[in-house]
Amino acid sequence: MIDHRPGVLSPQNPREPLGSTELSMPRDRVSLQKSNVCSRSYFVVVMVFVHVYIINVIALLLYVHYNNGPGDSSAVDGQDSANPSFSNSGAHPLPVNPDPGPDAMYLPRLEGIKVGHVQKVALVPNKVHELKTLSMKPLLFEISGFLSDEECHLLIHLAKLKGLQESQVMIPEGGDELAEQLEISQEEIFNLLDHNQDGQLQLQEVLTRSRVRDGIWLTPENVREIYAGLKADPDGNGMLSVQEFKKLNTNAFQQFLQQRGVEKSQLVRNSKHTWLYQGEGAHRVLRQLQQRVTRLTRLPPDIVENSEPLQVVRYQRGGHYHAHHDSGPVYPETVCYHTKLVANASTPFETSCRYITVLFYLNSVPGGGETTFPVADNRTYEELSLIQNDVDLLDTRKHCDKGNLRVKPSQGTALLWYNYLSDGKGWVGDLDEYSLHGGCVVTQGTKWVANNWINVDPDSRRQTRYQQLVSRLGGEETATERLEELYRGIHADQNQNFHTDKDLHQDLHTDQDLHQDL
Repeated sequence: MIDHRPGVLSPQNPREPLGSTELSMPRDRVSLQKSNVCSRSYFVVVMVFVHVYIINVIALLLYVHYNNGPGDSSAVDGQDSANPSFSNSGAHPLPVNPDPGPDAMYLPRLEGIKVGHVQKVALVPNKVHELKTLSMKPLLFEISGFLSDEECHLLIHLAKLKGLQESQVMIPEGGDELAEQLEISQEEIFNLLDHNQDGQLQLQEVLTRSRVRDGIWLTPENVREIYAGLKADPDGNGMLSVQEFKKLNTNAFQQFLQQRGVEKSQLVRNSKHTWLYQGEGAHRVLRQLQQRVTRLTRLPPDIVENSEPLQVVRYQRGGHYHAHHDSGPVYPETVCYHTKLVANASTPFETSCRYITVLFYLNSVPGGGETTFPVADNRTYEELSLIQNDVDLLDTRKHCDKGNLRVKPSQGTALLWYNYLSDGKGWVGDLDEYSLHGGCVVTQGTKWVANNWINVDPDSRRQTRYQQLVSRLGGEETATERLEELYRGIHADQNQNFHTDKDLHQDLHTDQDLHQDL
């Protein structure tokens, strides 16, 4: 019997449902057309997203390639960078850019990302270092365990054998002669000091403009005492008019205090230091330290190698270094100490052009001795605002705790910061005023630190000519002597004896335990 209900297939006539209302062909065609349209749109959208993703990946790879430099085959502390410890550590060695050459000068910069960001880097075999961002203004990093305890002990040992000398250099005479050479009148100097241009020199203006890098540290009390002693402020209002200022010479404040007598606590810095050469013939650990710094900074090796020698500093109890910048602003008339021989110009304006500072803590300090960055990550920088209501943020003896950031010395830890901004084209820009820093007074024990300063001329052409000059020096001995002569003039250390530390090796062999560990 045949079932004639609509929509039911009959075994005798399997084609019968084709004529039914529910399964009509026109409805099937319309349904298929809609499905095709949806599928085609979905496919187009997916392909667009896939292409955008691929383009982004390619752009990222190109950025990483050109930012890090080609290849990554440099040696690490004398070891092959293909050492298995790097491939298994989860961290990638920071590549060392090859010599960019005169036509492609480029300075890589580390990325801070944000305060507290930690990135893992491989600088030595079988160890991963963590690079922690402490501030963005200045761009400041902390690297724990950068030096081993044995390396710290050796650097202190080398410094003692070399001999330390007082770091403080008193203010040089001849300020008036310099003003005459520059043809600057007393009234013009007054206008430069008068920051707010109100015709009066306030206490803050006198303090911020009269402190020199290696002179006597003036406090508000000092200024009031000087005013009274020199009778510079007859009306007693605590301010100097242009007429009152004209009666003083350029060095009047410093000379007054020198005649009265100056204690070490009144100096800009109170420490002893020496310099250790890191070039050919230097101790193995000094050479390895330089190579490690090169890998950390990612700078071309010749820039690091032709920079200042390693400075080792000792702060005993009561030692300090008031807040300062490691380098100065560079104007068109300014030349750098290390490139002045190729500047082909004579100018009274010179600065050290320290692009990067790498500070090493060689011991942990029981009390005090922190490194302070008074205005780190401040919204703005205003020099006169550093002194408010007799609270002087530059004074590391009295107000170190008022700064925005302090780093406690910990043996083996290193700090790295940039003293200059980028010019946006891969070279040195303006001075980063937020890099202001100082050494808090040591209240207990002794503090040992070391400094590696990387010198780069903001004029890339002068830097190129300097590097070419050094490379043309005949033979390693001649090059070494030439560099030593350059930096001897920079630091004006009359009793300083730069050498390759070869004479120290014989003395160090007596310290058998230290050498076995290293």
